[in-house]
Amino acid sequence: MDSIRNWVENSPYTRALGVQLDAVATSADETTARISLPFREENSNPGRALHGGCAASLAALGGQCVARAAMGEASGPWHTASVQVNYLAAAIGEDVTAQARLLRRGKDMCFVETEVATAGGKAIAHATALVRARMGGEPAQRYRVTGDDGGTDPGPMGPHVSKTPYMGRRQMQIEHMADSHSRIILPLVEANADLEEGIHEGAVLALLDTAGAMASWAETGPGAFKASTPSLQAQILCPSPKQDLVAYGRVVQRDDAIFWADAVVAGARDGLAVARGTVIYRIVT
Repeated sequence: MDSIRNWVENSPYTRALGVQLDAVATSADETTARISLPFREENSNPGRALHGGCAASLAALGGQCVARAAMGEASGPWHTASVQVNYLAAAIGEDVTAQARLLRRGKDMCFVETEVATAGGKAIAHATALVRARMGGEPAQRYRVTGDDGGTDPGPMGPHVSKTPYMGRRQMQIEHMADSHSRIILPLVEANADLEEGIHEGAVLALLDTAGAMASWAETGPGAFKASTPSLQAQILCPSPKQDLVAYGRVVQRDDAIFWADAVVAGARDGLAVARGTVIYRIVT
């Protein structure tokens, strides 16, 4: 399992997070993986709460570790074709672990469940993922993303949100955050990079999450609110190309507290899609 450990622990993005691969086990009956993430201030939101992008990253890592172990090293390259992350509770200044297990293996796909919890056993997130193995095949053709109207208004919150620990470490740039829309740049820098491709899947999921959250805040504006992401559904269409990424988010529906935001990620240079999804965001007084 040396190649799996090398990818998990030595991709620049996961190395920046401090991820550790504790174990990978495969047998005729099951395939599992265990991953640890010690608490670091730079992985947090204000208040020392673990950023949701870290939990989503652990879901992607757990899924790929299990898929790579189950299908073998020659089955790559891999990408998380679909993932649903439900955020159950916050981890405040706490180490967390992710336990992943194979639910079913197909010819070129693996269905994986990942549970993220604190060292004390408190459940933080639950995820199910479909990991695609391309068996040495060429990347899929990507469709062109329409984008937005080109407005450049980060609003009163954008410059401050960009400086929060996790987002600041990723060098995310909130270019637009107004009228229920957001546009965010994620640069291909060391702290975001994958060992094998461009930007790491975990950072892509964090970008989707942030685009949906910022679109929701763009509708309410700042205030004495509490907010969080209860759920993220995402599809990663292919391994990320070696270029900066741009995410577009927009609120499509809301009630008194819940916002449904669509988000899409594209290459900043070529404008072709990399990932898409829906962010369920909650803002309450």
